[in-house]
Amino acid sequence: MSIGEVADQTGLSVHALRFYEREELLVGEVVRTSGGRRRYSPTDVEWLQICTRLRESGMPMAQLREFAALVREGPGNEKQRLELLQNHETRIRAQLSALQQCLDVIEHKVNVYQEHVANDTADGLWDPTR
Repeated sequence: MSIGEVADQTGLSVHALRFYEREELLVGEVVRTSGGRRRYSPTDVEWLQICTRLRESGMPMAQLREFAALVREGPGNEKQRLELLQNHETRIRAQLSALQQCLDVIEHKVNVYQEHVANDTADGLWDPTR
């Protein structure tokens, strides 16, 4: 696949794909045509989709780089990969919990305001000047 096709499939820009390659975030070497154009495999696309999800979930570039390096090394370091992913999972679960608490407060406030607006009793609601 060409770099443009991979950009379309992954949602990454051509610039981002080149960046991922430069930062050694890919697990395989990108093949080039005789004209120097990049050619990606379905495995490259699958890996890039994993990378995209890890980045979207807040995995720092350094950890993503470490994970990619472990995968490139091949079999034998699965425990290290698992530990890295479990640590990231723990951080994400903590963030989800914190966001759920925020959402609970917001839902409560929405309900309070909806009730007061519907009953025409919202005047002065949380008015700091009173």
